[in-house]
Amino acid sequence: MRNKILAGIAAGAVTALGLMVAPAHAASAGDAQLSVLHGVPGTAVDVYVNGERTLDDFQPGTLAGPLALPAGDYEVALTATDAADDSSPIVGPVTLTLAADTDYTAVAHLPAAGGTPTVTAFTNDTSATAAGEGRLTVRHVAAAPAVDVLAGGSPVIEDLSNPNEATLDLPAGTVSASVAAAGTTDPVLGPTDVDVQEGALTIVYAWGSLEDDNLAVAVQTISGLHSAPDGVPSGSGGQLAAQDATVRALFVLGGLAAAALVAASALVVARARTDR
Repeated sequence: MRNKILAGIAAGAVTALGLMVAPAHAASAGDAQLSVLHGVPGTAVDVYVNGERTLDDFQPGTLAGPLALPAGDYEVALTATDAADDSSPIVGPVTLTLAADTDYTAVAHLPAAGGTPTVTAFTNDTSATAAGEGRLTVRHVAAAPAVDVLAGGSPVIEDLSNPNEATLDLPAGTVSASVAAAGTTDPVLGPTDVDVQEGALTIVYAWGSLEDDNLAVAVQTISGLHSAPDGVPSGSGGQLAAQDATVRALFVLGGLAAAALVAASALVVARARTDR
């Protein structure tokens, strides 16, 4: 049983012209950032926020976001993909209270003992990391018992249970980690190499169900912790992140086009002066 438990848990700026490229996710001052992880195995869902369909055909194990939202209360519900509205949700509705200038991940997942899915809103620690360090957070959102995480044979995270998390600030580099059943030091998974990036928050989610033999891992990365960001830090992955990449590319192309226009204008003026 222990083996089954732990096997699953395991751009820029054109400065001379004063042109600036938008950050990866431009958010208004005071906005909250919300990402969503579908951690309920077995079926795709639609995600509704305040009665509006926000994500369509959202697959298990998928992370979407971040979405910039004004601070306040939001009602989140997950429905079948063919539902006409959110009147018969599979999960929720759950009210999430989002504070200004704060980064969240809402996770739809099973309770520790299985049964009816729920939603847990985690606050992502995007405070600055020290030079040369990164941050690692482990979140247990699986229908499975508690575990310990070992480094060098000693527990560094103990008795982690659903729906809790543990966070470590570590020197950037590769960390060799193992997982054991809570209260033991005999590795049953690993050692596994974990990449700790400087100035980034790496979040590892254990989700799924032990009884149904579908435990799995999802990973979220939030960068920009090593210095003051141009906007609120953004998560990676998902449909909304792809939209951010498109916007960023358009800003880059726009900046280059403007630079080319200015350079061409300067060449015309120079030629005119030469012809005089």
